[in-house]
Amino acid sequence: MFRKRKLTDEQVTMLEYSFENEHKLESGRKEKIAGELGLDPRQVAVWFQNRRARWKNKKLEEEYAKLKSQHDSVVLGQCQLESQVLKLTEQLSEAQNEIRKLSERLVVQETSTSSSSFSVEANDAPTDFEFSPMDTINYNIPLYMLDNNYYLQNMEYWDGLYVQF
Repeated sequence: MFRKRKLTDEQVTMLEYSFENEHKLESGRKEKIAGELGLDPRQVAVWFQNRRARWKNKKLEEEYAKLKSQHDSVVLGQCQLESQVLKLTEQLSEAQNEIRKLSERLVVQETSTSSSSFSVEANDAPTDFEFSPMDTINYNIPLYMLDNNYYLQNMEYWDGLYVQF
């Protein structure tokens, strides 16, 4: 039986150098390497076979590390995007609440303005005249005022004011 011989550092260095040049081993090359190193050609073939297996495993580990790094970057980016979505959703909700509050205030102002606040449209009517209380009673014309420029039925425009006849 053959006893497994341990390779010397010089033999391992030469085999590694040969492996770097080409990972596959042809029979002529195997015989030449075995003759130069004083090894059995079968031992050189087994060494190349084992070295190719280690090389493939190392390559897979490197690929796995690269893919894991890319995956971690994508997951981190996704977390950042989800965080931004949450912040933007909160901002949108706050903006919608603010719009709702402003709309409610506007509705309240419009209803209170239309029921309690009146204005007179003068349309450049002269303001340098005065009516005495007696004149108003003599004419007996009720004066109506417009609010927010709404048209009132049964009203006519007379001397810069809307009045009912």
